Amino acid sequence: MIESIIHWDEQFFLLLNHLQASWLDPVMLAITGKFIWIPLYLFLLFLIIKEYKGSSVWYIVGLILVIVMADQFTSGFMKPYFERLRPCHDPRWQDIVINYSGCGGLYGFASSHAANTFALAAFLQKVGKKSIPGFRWLFLWAFVVSYSRIYLGVHYPLDIFVGALVGIFIGWLVFGLITEVRILWKKRESMG
Repeated sequence: MIESIIHWDEQFFLLLNHLQASWLDPVMLAITGKFIWIPLYLFLLFLIIKEYKGSSVWYIVGLILVIVMADQFTSGFMKPYFERLRPCHDPRWQDIVINYSGCGGLYGFASSHAANTFALAAFLQKVGKKSIPGFRWLFLWAFVVSYSRIYLGVHYPLDIFVGALVGIFIGWLVFGLITEVRILWKKRESMG
């Protein structure tokens, strides 16, 4: 069963990785980069602070927790535990995988890019559900960033899918924790 899932995943990867267009190469390289998104992150922080004022500190702490937890769970636990080679490191695909950006670490399951972006999207979607509905579009952003990892030959689709699930779970979990802590904090303050 697991072998057939892995086989399907590899074949789906090869199909997606070979859907290439020369004009997309620099676009995907930019999308997968970390620093290009700094203006977006600053804008998201601005929206949170503008909407929630003093209580925005809770959500900023939540954002930090979400990223640290998603990144550490995938990079610190899952990748060394499962030891699944990235497609660009797998000798079977040496002359087959299209890879433009270098390969990164040896292991790729699960994708930290997917976990981080989907964790951020899930957390912010909960934060802005009523007051900042545009946050739901962050799932599209997370999907595009995650797809860039397949396009660039550094992750299998299953790496992305599991990373996305991990990220969504962590985003929702941290939102729930922040909500509970805020309630307890308000009760404590009202008791004096």
